[in-house]
Amino acid sequence: MDPLTDSPRVRSDSTSSSVSQGSRSKVVLRQRLSQLLTCIDDMSSDDEAGEEVSHSLDEAFQLCGHFIPTDTFRLHMVTWNIATAEPPEDVTSLLHLDVQHPTDLYVIGLQEVNSAPLRFISDMIADDSWSLVFMNTLAPRGFVKVTSVRMQGLLLLVFAKQIHLPFIRNIQTTYTRTGIFGFWGNKGGVSVHFSFYGHMMCFLNCHLAAHMNYALQRVDEFEYILETQEFDIPDTPQVLDHKVVFWFGDLNFRIADHGLHFLRSSINSGRLNLLWNKDQLIMMKKKELFLQEFEEGPLNFKPTYKFDLNSDSYDTRAPKTWPGFNGKKRKPAWTDRILWRIKPKSPPPEDDDEKASTSTDDGQDEYPVLVSQDTYTSDMSYGVSDHKPVIATFSLELRKCFETPLVHISPLGVWSADQDVLLNYTIQEDFMFSTWDWIGLYKVGFKSASNYETFVWVRENDLPEINEVIQISVNKDKIPVLGGQYVLGYYSTNMQSLVGLSTNFQILESRRATMEGLVPEILNGLSK
Repeated sequence: MDPLTDSPRVRSDSTSSSVSQGSRSKVVLRQRLSQLLTCIDDMSSDDEAGEEVSHSLDEAFQLCGHFIPTDTFRLHMVTWNIATAEPPEDVTSLLHLDVQHPTDLYVIGLQEVNSAPLRFISDMIADDSWSLVFMNTLAPRGFVKVTSVRMQGLLLLVFAKQIHLPFIRNIQTTYTRTGIFGFWGNKGGVSVHFSFYGHMMCFLNCHLAAHMNYALQRVDEFEYILETQEFDIPDTPQVLDHKVVFWFGDLNFRIADHGLHFLRSSINSGRLNLLWNKDQLIMMKKKELFLQEFEEGPLNFKPTYKFDLNSDSYDTRAPKTWPGFNGKKRKPAWTDRILWRIKPKSPPPEDDDEKASTSTDDGQDEYPVLVSQDTYTSDMSYGVSDHKPVIATFSLELRKCFETPLVHISPLGVWSADQDVLLNYTIQEDFMFSTWDWIGLYKVGFKSASNYETFVWVRENDLPEINEVIQISVNKDKIPVLGGQYVLGYYSTNMQSLVGLSTNFQILESRRATMEGLVPEILNGLSK
């Protein structure tokens, strides 16, 4: 039985970082509506009553806007220290692909990906084996790799349902080294920044210093990562400027003080709560103010480190002694974690009057984000590493800041490789378009923006006008002769994303396919 089944969902929002605040605001909403009804009952023809009704209505509708977002998206996150192992054949359980709840975004953070020199060079030329297994698993289900970032053994992957791609914009990645005097990338953090329907989000995958006695160093490393990582976006130049931040990875915090026997006894008896007050991250959150802004669900799953390979047994190896290290068995610990932070609401300036204090704060009040953690658990079925993967699923409730793609694109007429074909595209809103932008032809189920069948450059001579319909011809030699279901995508080089997608359409099988022997010729209903 999932231990989280009976646990309350952890919830936070961009106008407050506490659950109780939301409950208080709902009480205030009911009070305002009650006042409104009272005003209507007692309303006379004087202006004062009318103003009171208007004021109560304004506050009621504003509060409704805060706590009743119009769209909900499901986020599935994984963190896993894979200890240089190759991926398992089946990652269905890891990605919860057999559950009924539809997922919109997958964010996967790995640590200790094999980064031996020759392997690392080959991974720079082609996708690594872990990226391939996730792409091959998710692409047939309609998910496309949005972006990835790699720093030696740290890897961060983001996938999204195809329908969301035009609304994921301003994608940027960065990394910070903290290993061996800050010059080696075996430890540190990699992050991805993007706008999701207009809401700025950041995902930060970290691998921090190991060993029991380095809890303070881990906090210092995380603070250094937050201070040094920068993005070329005016409103969100650093990690903590984002409306929503997810911090996860092998954070390496241990369980202090308790002996090995007590730890294993507590775990085997299911009394995990006896260990929480000695978890180093929980302890550090009580001391460090900036850590208190990060939220985490209850640790109702077994510590995910350290296991014997291909086993559910904690470390049973014979103790070995190396210079500078003791030979004790590793104590179980919750090293692998997933936390999140909602940007705190900025306090109003002291000289603001009462009316100004109810105005929106950079649009946060008008477009809030509510984050609810639905599950927080580990998957014990995977044994390729001495860590077990940790999984968290979230519901992101938000109002879309926009619902129209930046570019409208569509095929014209019948498409086949027997003739040159045409497509139309229209810039629907001003953005940083470029003559280096291109339009790709993708087979439905494509893996990433670079996984096109062919592409054409956008108009080269001059930049288009807004709402101008532009027609481009595609040479028949670039069209797949076998046909099938395809989609067109406009790729923005400045925004590093597909900002427009056509609907899926059929390319007809070409006569050339039969002539070239790619398909059998049909005569009188029989293959020749």
